[in-house]
Amino acid sequence: MEGTPANEQIASPRRAPSQQRSRERVERMLAAASALITEQGSDAMRMGEVAERAGVSIGSLYQFFPDKRAIIWALAERYTAESQACISAALKDVSDAEGLRRAFSELVDIYYGLFLAEPVMRDIWSGTQADKALRQLELADSRANAEFLVAVLKRLRPGADPVALETTAFLVWQMGEAAVRLAISVERQEGDRLVAAYKRMALRELTGD
Repeated sequence: MEGTPANEQIASPRRAPSQQRSRERVERMLAAASALITEQGSDAMRMGEVAERAGVSIGSLYQFFPDKRAIIWALAERYTAESQACISAALKDVSDAEGLRRAFSELVDIYYGLFLAEPVMRDIWSGTQADKALRQLELADSRANAEFLVAVLKRLRPGADPVALETTAFLVWQMGEAAVRLAISVERQEGDRLVAAYKRMALRELTGD
């Protein structure tokens, strides 16, 4: 595959905390940033507001997050790690087509529900489209998630071309993200129909039904 391999580490534009006290301070900063993004969006969020709400000095904030982009990156990394853990857990024991249909459908519903409920995730996505580095992080996430799906497909189709399976799985994840983002940009009823249609199309491709 072209692009960034799923196992390649993409450098984060921030300093990683090494001590427990520092980690707790960073958690407060990220919680404050999430709250502010929920209230007013990342464009309106100011570094001084983050520091004030987190109860830290502006110098302490800049020590770990040199700019607003670094905060968005850290939040994106967090959502990425959480989503990968969820997908891995849902797919690791799938061994037949019915199990794949059930697990995949549930994962799409969870992802759609998170986008509906979490303004921060929507804001991160908007920033991702305009930031090349964040886009690479998103692509690496899609490739990692596709690998979980490839493992299932190999169990279901042991004689299939592995490259074809990788291509299908990667495309299915990318199309799923696009479908969910389209769904949240229209009225809820239409969005629900779009997500349901995506699941039907994706599952036909994945299971051959």
